[in-house]
Amino acid sequence: MLPFVTPLQTGGGFLYWAIIFFILAIVAAAVGARGVAGVSMEIARIFVLIFIILAVVALLL
Repeated sequence: MLPFVTPLQTGGGFLYWAIIFFILAIVAAAVGARGVAGVSMEIARIFVLIFIILAVVALLL
């Protein structure tokens, strides 16, 4: 048995940041800052896609 084996996944970083940017986009849209809301939603969408890809790869390994 190897005592110093680290897991492939170390946390939910991408999902955490996707949720943060999604909340930022909701708040920005409510305030009326359309540009900030659009950029935040794009960043959140990219992070969610990266999270899904990494989750599928981790499940297949």
